[in-house]
Amino acid sequence: MPSDHSAPGASRVWGYAAALISLGLAIAVAMQAQAVLGGEVLLASWAWAPSLGISLGFMLDGLSLIFALLITGIGALIFLYATGYMGDHPQFGRFVLFLFLFMLSMLGLVLARDLITLFVFWELTSVTSYLLIGFNNDQPKARRNALQALLVTGGGGLALLAGFILIGMAAGSHDLAQILASGGLQDHPLYLPILGLVLLGAFTKSAQFPFHFWLPNAMAAPTPVSAYLHSATMVKAGVYLLARLHPTLGDTAAWSGTLTAAGLLTAVMASVFALRQSDLKQALAYTTLMALGTITLFLAGGSPYALTAAITFLIVHSLYKAALFMVVGAIDHATGTREVAHLGGLRRAMPLTALAAALAAASMAGLPPMLGWIGKELLYAGAGTLPVPGLVTAGVLLANALMFAVAGIVALRPFWGQPIAPPHPPHEVGWQMLAGPLLLGVLGLGCGLAAGLLQPFVSVAVTISLDQPHAADLHLWAGLNLPFALSLATFALGTLICLARDTLRRAIAAGLARLPGFDPGWDRFLDGFRAFALWQSRLIQTGRLSHYLTATFVTLALTLGVTLILKRPVIAIALSASPLLWLIAGFTLAGAVLALVPGSRIANIAGIGTVGIGVALIFILFGAPDVATTQLMVETLSAVLFGIAMLRLPGIIERRSPRKQLLHAGIALAVGLCVTLTILAIVSHPLDRHITRFFEEGSYAQAHGLNIVNVILVDFRAFDTFGELTVVLLAAIGAYALLKRKAAGGRE
Repeated sequence: MPSDHSAPGASRVWGYAAALISLGLAIAVAMQAQAVLGGEVLLASWAWAPSLGISLGFMLDGLSLIFALLITGIGALIFLYATGYMGDHPQFGRFVLFLFLFMLSMLGLVLARDLITLFVFWELTSVTSYLLIGFNNDQPKARRNALQALLVTGGGGLALLAGFILIGMAAGSHDLAQILASGGLQDHPLYLPILGLVLLGAFTKSAQFPFHFWLPNAMAAPTPVSAYLHSATMVKAGVYLLARLHPTLGDTAAWSGTLTAAGLLTAVMASVFALRQSDLKQALAYTTLMALGTITLFLAGGSPYALTAAITFLIVHSLYKAALFMVVGAIDHATGTREVAHLGGLRRAMPLTALAAALAAASMAGLPPMLGWIGKELLYAGAGTLPVPGLVTAGVLLANALMFAVAGIVALRPFWGQPIAPPHPPHEVGWQMLAGPLLLGVLGLGCGLAAGLLQPFVSVAVTISLDQPHAADLHLWAGLNLPFALSLATFALGTLICLARDTLRRAIAAGLARLPGFDPGWDRFLDGFRAFALWQSRLIQTGRLSHYLTATFVTLALTLGVTLILKRPVIAIALSASPLLWLIAGFTLAGAVLALVPGSRIANIAGIGTVGIGVALIFILFGAPDVATTQLMVETLSAVLFGIAMLRLPGIIERRSPRKQLLHAGIALAVGLCVTLTILAIVSHPLDRHITRFFEEGSYAQAHGLNIVNVILVDFRAFDTFGELTVVLLAAIGAYALLKRKAAGGRE
């Protein structure tokens, strides 16, 4: 077999190392299979944010076991494949790092026990997929499509976070194990908002209609990424979430209706779009949409048959889709093209690749004795238990027939069609690129012939994770029944579609040309969003300090005022005070009046300093001489520095109109009144001394300081103090730069 590359270089070591680590993780997960298949749920948790009830927790049950084995097992093959496919790429080390982080993010997502932990890994899959889709960052298309995937899935992730927060409020915990054990939330008043937010997150991640458009565009990523993303990782996160929360949110009309509509529409639409494609990689991308729609459709049900079909088809799709993407990558690598019209008769030059393609395509088409046959039979058996069974069965039949046709076009026509000379002379690829598709193809055949080996994994996922009384049986031969008849109809219809493919392709293209495209619509949406942002910036960012201060203080007054109106706090006003306190209050008020004197900055500074001295006198009166000393020093230094700075500024020229003066005075009065009432409302209630006692008890014992205020500043909140000093320093540097700036255009 000819070799594609010379001896592996230093960069390839990273690919082999990542493959070995992934294999080790797969073995580690498999070692826990016996306990999980016995009905155990393995839990681990560490405190993360105890005050918020958030932990860094992980859970391994039947559902997460299947996903974890797929992620790590297929991941090991993908790393090996990537080493042969692009091991000589100058940035291969960076690629392996991104892909490995992607794998760990997805693994953490499916093993997460805490909802917040799940969300963190959920967003990490979005970020790492962005880096992988945009790996060829010198190409505008790659950058554009990576940003599209990030914005769509990231936006859905924010909705999902809101849904998780509501689940925590409704269930009283973010612990998935506790939430699943405590019964569903179907009768909770927050159920519909929770369902809407969770479905929005799941649909964007798993590219359900109308968020389907980003997934085919993710083909801008290198083929190893496409093979991994479409088979075992990111796009499966959405259907994993739906399966995970099925016991908590499922079995309602809203759940089944929404999932049925979205799943059925996505499956049929994607199958039609797949038939239209001439690029093999794009055709496979749309078949992934079909599979995701089908899994979503069957998760709408609440019967053992429907849920067994969903879990089984998930495994079927993972095996054949990873193999087919690797086959297409091998074809592109060996011939220089992925266009089906330029390929044919490759079986002689690429016999092992042709064998892997035939095995994977047979499973995709649902032919016996492949695992895909069992999955298809279960789909037909479960379709009758879903809402509107007649429509669902017809939709599944059409989608499966289209997949049968696409399997023949994508995986068989390049190898078994008439010989066509591709751009480069074809040759067999290296063992690194053959190991994955051959092993996955043989695995699909083996699981079909020995379905009993897979039965325990599916059963424990359906019964334990999805809370069903039992799982349907996986049989290679279930007898002469309706699913068998529908399978024969699938093969017949699929053959007709395949034979009429060119005619249908032209008809589909003509029909779609009359419809608005979602992808161009995305570009128009971004253009509109940018225009809105520009308009908003021009409206808000006026460049005038007075506008910014006005907006800030109006917001403060409205926030405090609305809160006071809504809360209606009890306010106790006591006018009895010592004569000395009244004297200090009058002194402070006089300083405030002096600060308002127009035309004199020195008078204004003196007034502000007088207010500060009045505050220091209050500290002394109430027994805080150290704080008072600090206050006096700050006020004195501020007055001196401001006075020096004022000498560099021109005289005050009052340009404000009487209307603006009245507006500013009204804002000042509103802020002052709201702040005063808020303070009175606070002091009208007993002071919570919880924090006070903590500092009183810990200042000397832990920090060895007698001055509690100083201890708080330099020990307990030292980083805060450092941050405040940094802010002051930066502000001082900025002020100095402004003062040193030379006059420009006649203005200082």
